[in-house]
Amino acid sequence: MIEATSTERPARAGKLWPDARSALADIVADNQTFAVGGFGLCGIPEALITALRDSGVKGLTAISNNAGVDGFGLGLLLETRQIRKMISSYVGENKEFERQFLSGELELEFNPQGTLAERLRAGGAGIPAFFTATGYGTVVAEGKETREFDGKHYVLETALTADVALVKAWKADTAGNLVFRRTARNFNPACAMAGRVCIAEVEEIVEVGAIDPDQVHLPGIYVDRIVHNPTPEKRIEQRTVRSKESN
Repeated sequence: MIEATSTERPARAGKLWPDARSALADIVADNQTFAVGGFGLCGIPEALITALRDSGVKGLTAISNNAGVDGFGLGLLLETRQIRKMISSYVGENKEFERQFLSGELELEFNPQGTLAERLRAGGAGIPAFFTATGYGTVVAEGKETREFDGKHYVLETALTADVALVKAWKADTAGNLVFRRTARNFNPACAMAGRVCIAEVEEIVEVGAIDPDQVHLPGIYVDRIVHNPTPEKRIEQRTVRSKESN
């Protein structure tokens, strides 16, 4: 685990922190719950995930749409056995995840994708639970309260909150107002709102006022710390190209 004292903390300005390691140093601890943005490898906070791995904390619960891939994203934390439980929607593309789950080393709480998004949104909005028709009559509903409204059956799902949210954005101003780029927005805003502390990894930082208020995707009130990563690694999970003969 990273340890920091008042003399070790690097100089910073407001919400801006010099790097991912220092932004996490006085926050992370064993057995915490993390909400991590991204969809597949799109919009994942890779620098923050790497710093979390390097911190050495363990027993973590990770709320994320998926579990990264072998050797990248949350797959890094699976390799080091730092994740105890995954709360997610899709866990393909990761052989180490499969191995740990089938061997009983990793706990998994599956969610339909829309339900996962709404559980995070509800957590950020202070809504403790909600009813949804998704999953009724399936294993998803096992052990959960169900009710009938207007002749239709629903399942009660509880909200999700996290000790720390790690998110990725394209641009931020120094007050923490965020702009996401196209599909990289995905689960990031919901994760940010559900975290008690939110750290945003961004590609570009501008001064307050440089972003039109109507263009702000996530207000700075939800963001506690900002880390600049101007050259992120943007991998493609499964790259498919046409042969030259088909051009």
